[in-house]
Amino acid sequence: MSLYAVFADWARRHGVEAAVLSFSESLSREAVEKFRCQFEADKAKVQAGGPPIITAGSDDWYSGPGESDRYWQALRAQFEAEDWPTARIDSVDHSSSTVVAHTPRPDRQKWDSKGLVVGYVQSGKTTNFTAVVAKLADVQYRLVIVLSGIHNGLRRQTQVRLDQYLKELNPDRWVTLTEETRDFVKPSHDASAALSAEKTVLAVVKKNAAVLGKLIKWLDTSNGRKALESAPVLIIDDEADQASVATGRINPLIRRLLRLMPRCTYVGYTATPFANVFVDPSQDDLYPKSFILNLPRPEGYFGPDKIFGRDAVEGENADEQGPPDGYDMVRLVDEDDVPLLRPGSKEPADGFTPTMVDELVTAVRWFWLATAARRARGDTDHSTMLIHTSVKIAVHESYRAPLEALRQKAAADLAFGRPGVADDWRNLWEKESARVPAEDFGRTQNLFEDLLPHLGDVIASTRVVLDNYRSQDRLDYSEPSAVAIAVGGNTLSRGLTLEGLVVSFFVRGATAYDTLLQMGRWFGYRTGFEDLPRIWMTPSLAAAFRHLATVEHEMRDDIDRYQRENLTPTQVAVRIRTHPALRITAKMGAAQPAFISYAGRRLQTRYFRHRDTDWLESNRHAAESFVQDAVRHGQVDEGVDGARLVRDVPVSLVKAFLKRYKVHEDSPDLDTTLMVRYIDQQLTSDPPSLSTWSVAVVIGEGSEAKLGGLDIRFSIRSRLNDGQSERADIKTLMSKQDRALDLGLTLAQARALSESELVRLRNNHPVCRDRGLVVLYLIDPISEPAKQKQKTDDAHPLRVPLSAVEPVVGMGITFPGDVRTKSVQATHVAVDLTDVESENVDEALDVDTEGLA
Repeated sequence: MSLYAVFADWARRHGVEAAVLSFSESLSREAVEKFRCQFEADKAKVQAGGPPIITAGSDDWYSGPGESDRYWQALRAQFEAEDWPTARIDSVDHSSSTVVAHTPRPDRQKWDSKGLVVGYVQSGKTTNFTAVVAKLADVQYRLVIVLSGIHNGLRRQTQVRLDQYLKELNPDRWVTLTEETRDFVKPSHDASAALSAEKTVLAVVKKNAAVLGKLIKWLDTSNGRKALESAPVLIIDDEADQASVATGRINPLIRRLLRLMPRCTYVGYTATPFANVFVDPSQDDLYPKSFILNLPRPEGYFGPDKIFGRDAVEGENADEQGPPDGYDMVRLVDEDDVPLLRPGSKEPADGFTPTMVDELVTAVRWFWLATAARRARGDTDHSTMLIHTSVKIAVHESYRAPLEALRQKAAADLAFGRPGVADDWRNLWEKESARVPAEDFGRTQNLFEDLLPHLGDVIASTRVVLDNYRSQDRLDYSEPSAVAIAVGGNTLSRGLTLEGLVVSFFVRGATAYDTLLQMGRWFGYRTGFEDLPRIWMTPSLAAAFRHLATVEHEMRDDIDRYQRENLTPTQVAVRIRTHPALRITAKMGAAQPAFISYAGRRLQTRYFRHRDTDWLESNRHAAESFVQDAVRHGQVDEGVDGARLVRDVPVSLVKAFLKRYKVHEDSPDLDTTLMVRYIDQQLTSDPPSLSTWSVAVVIGEGSEAKLGGLDIRFSIRSRLNDGQSERADIKTLMSKQDRALDLGLTLAQARALSESELVRLRNNHPVCRDRGLVVLYLIDPISEPAKQKQKTDDAHPLRVPLSAVEPVVGMGITFPGDVRTKSVQATHVAVDLTDVESENVDEALDVDTEGLA
């Protein structure tokens, strides 16, 4: 080990000043200063050539893993031996170092650190906390407790992973209190005997009251408490939003466990942190007061937005394409068919017989085809289908016989070559495979002839597995090339990884964000078969997941704000967007309505009831009256490129229009009542603003038309081919340059500027800096899609004609100002931090630098 490595190790444990003081006794001032500079540079990078670590709200101490770090270096070598790509190893290294760097420096006499790490569903959170455990063990943490969910399956899975990547790589340095088949049982020896300076103790325990009680009893002795005074402890809370927060038994036990440890770092891991960020921060609870961190989105990860798309969010500087729309992987199950697939909430489950509706049969058949295609590609890994219709065990049982009958019939039809059978399989393969082109993922799609030889074996080897807490026949991936149709409930909806998940049939009802996201077992990696996954669900569930994709994107940006602005969770709370029909979480805790500013924002209508004559006519009448009144009371500007513009429109007309105009219920961010409140607030501000407005009616590219007496042309806005019959989604109504229609620019000049430049231009404009802009679009009811926008085959185009029963009126609205101006109570909630003291975990370090040499 090099001399610098010794210096760095000392500096990480005791602080750089302590290391300088110690090494100055035996080295020259120049040599010590060189070591100091190198250590500071390492802290800035954490790893050579890597991105910098910003330890938001706390002092820097961690310079990254050193060459003498036994646990991490062994773990990294194992990753390399398993042929992990270098980029993936470096990502795990950097993200885990970021977590470690936010923990307190381990030479302090006491600390109470609580943090939260937000990953993605099925995205490698376990790998990250395994690396964190290794790195903190390398800086002398002596006890590691992993709280691993509430089910035996997840605890067992986690124990196997940690044994493989920690204990087996350094068997002489770990003392394990739990095993694959055994949760915590009180050992015969005292806790003080286990907590030595040479080894690290590891326990992987369920969040179960009896188990936690045994662990606490074992630690809470006079000798145990004394040993804990000098033993840094790491508690990893996996699935930290489950059982840990707002529960009558588990939460008090976890808090009691933490109080036993004077030098304790608690880190929760979850993909759905809603309940965690709503914990009351003013109480002695599990609010992540020290840090909240996002894990990086892994390369090749399928998240909600890749499947369902998402909406634009506040402040997003999107290009002309806007936010992602997702791949064409979702297939809809009619809401009216749900009673055929599961009993109602008040109906008895015993005796229920599911109907094998066409969509379910198609889903199973596609699963077999997709698995056969994987085999044709040389992919012999596990392949799984998930059927999740109910939490009731009797319902799970009811699916076994019809699924087995479907399997036997499919196998027999293929084996006996019955007429038309191969053609039916071919038609399904060609229809579905064309909807998500394999070429999008850099591969050539299989021909039906490629996969047909594998289809019979795939069907024959399929097991129907009922996985719930009572079943004995659980999912088992110990044998190679497992093919399974898993029917289950809660045991399949959190934590457990469904290996090679290709198809999901999901009609389970849920009313909360976290429940829905955790049920999304289809999120994750699909390496080698990225084009094949499909999900069958109801339109309402698909819309809910799209909203959640937007919520997740916005929430992660809020969390990244801590790093951008050097803040802690005691200074700024994470905001979560609300939904009119979904709860965020059952555990709202200390959540309070947050506040939002419309300043600098451009909002636009996206969804329309294109088949509702009364709804469409009501909006057109509101627009007609608004334009007529604007012309009568304002000033018409004839020299505007691309629109009819009326300046100096009184605010009363704008407010009256917003009160009349109907926004689709799937657009909760376009709350016209909230906009009117915001306008009223600005009218009484100092100085006042928004007393006068500009109103523009866009001259579209369609046939001639009139709106409010103004000669215009229809705008053409086709709709997305998303299977919705009662709602048209046009995605983008308002072009970026339309926000500048009253700023004296040509369309070309406005198009050349970025969104932020257009915001600044309005805010610096001598007249328009205090004015809002309403832009109206009269949309052609037919609105054929432009040819160049068709990216898939003619049978399944991305866009289809709008086909509205009446002309559609779209509205865009732009507000001046910046986001630091007045705001109103709005569509987000967050905890109240008013009475919470801001705490820097590294303030008043208890460091004794004497006698360190």
